[in-house]
Formats: sequence, structure tokens, C-alpha cells
Amino acid sequence: MQSDEQRSGKTVFPQWYRDIRAYQERSAQKAVVQLLNTIVPYGVFWALMVVMLRRGLPYWAVLAAVVPASLFLVRTFIIFHDCCHGSFLPSTRWNRILGYVTGVLTFTAYEPWRIEHLRHHATNGQLDHRGSGDVWTMTLEEYVAASRWTRLKYRVFRNPAIMFLLGPLFVFVIGNRLPGRTAGTRERRSVWA
Repeated sequence: MQSDEQRSGKTVFPQWYRDIRAYQERSAQKAVVQLLNTIVPYGVFWALMVVMLRRGLPYWAVLAAVVPASLFLVRTFIIFHDCCHGSFLPSTRWNRILGYVTGVLTFTAYEPWRIEHLRHHATNGQLDHRGSGDVWTMTLEEYVAASRWTRLKYRVFRNPAIMFLLGPLFVFVIGNRLPGRTAGTRERRSVWA
């Protein structure tokens, strides 16, 4: 037997979906609180590390401030990510401005990363749309049919040490400093800035 909602053609959402709808609205007030409880402590830890180094404290002592600073940096990157989606602040303009600022703090140019990341969301997990915004993935058939050299490159690339240590280091230290071959004017300016 159909419910009234099903007969009327309305979409029936599960309870968990209705519960999280309250968190889907962008709020400038909540964004300001998030900025204050993220950027301010990050700056405090940076200042603390500078003071510790200027006073001649050993590097191992400074590491005590590096750990919480790195956690606030990760949170700053999350804010950057949300700005790239246009979901952190109600204003598109302010999302872009804050995206540029948090991009500087996280060593990531806003425009190229935003465009590449949106491509990633549009094509992620779709084998027919590989090559833009994704990690190199081969099907078993492709791997078996590949040359020995391609299989070796694939295995090295997919090695956890490469994917989780050297790869991110390369992307954030070198890759984000160079505009892509297909980068437009706005993307190039973002990298230069």
C-alpha cells in the first residue's frame, strides 16, 4: 500500500537525511567562529615557534608547537576546500577572497586547485572520464594488457610511500607552484599571487 507522500509524487527522504539538512545552510556567523578558532590559534603557534627559535631553543623542543600547528593547518585546508566548493560563506565573492587567503596559508593556489578539484568531483570513480582530477587507476584487464614498463610504473606510483609521502610533498611544494598547460588567465594569476 502506498503512503500519501508516495501517491502525491513527493520524494520521501530517510530520517538521517532530514537530520543533516540543518547543516547544509551556509552561515556567515558560523564561518566567522570557524575562522577565529582555526586561523588565530594557527597564527599563535607560528608566532610561538618563531619565538622559540629566536631564543635558541633546540629544534626538538619546537616540535611540540609544530604538531598542534599542523592540525590547525589541516583545518585551514578544510576551510580552503569548502571555499573552493562555494559552501563556506553565503557569498560567492567572499568564498573566493577567503579561498585566496587560506590558499596562501596552505601553500595552494586557489583557482587551479578549485577547478581541478571540481573536475575531480565530476569524474571521480568514472572509468570513462579518467585523467582529470583523479589518481591513476587501471582495471585488472588494463593492467594485464599493459607492457611490463607500464605495470612497473603503475606499481611504483601506487606504492603507499609514493602516494602518501612523496606524492603529496611533490604536489604541495612543486606542483602547486606551476600553472597547468591548459590553465586560463585567472588560474595563472592565482598561481603567481
